[in-house]
Amino acid sequence: MIVIISILLTVFFLFASSIKIFGWQDKIFQIQLEMFKSYGLNRGIMRLVGMVELFGAIAIWFSGTIFSPLGAMALLGTSIGAIGCHLIFDTWKQGVPAMITGTLSAVILWNSKELILSLV
Repeated sequence: MIVIISILLTVFFLFASSIKIFGWQDKIFQIQLEMFKSYGLNRGIMRLVGMVELFGAIAIWFSGTIFSPLGAMALLGTSIGAIGCHLIFDTWKQGVPAMITGTLSAVILWNSKELILSLV
């Protein structure tokens, strides 16, 4: 089950982060950039969010190491941020994808709880 969740998160966040970083898909890029601007954020912040998403999408595959929970935390953090922005500036319905990715990231993070506890 964790492998399926990891695949889903990786595919989603590789796609989303590549658009935020490189802007290669113009229509989606412009929509996201306008959303970021409406939240009071700029292109630099959008690129930074994309890099955090890229790190998370790759890091969750390093199970058994500290990188997996760090990647899950990165994805969970960006998802929580997206949920907050949608709830404050948009409607809750626009936050549904972030709610799903946040839940899936939390599952991966929970699966790493023994590793995290052993480091504490």
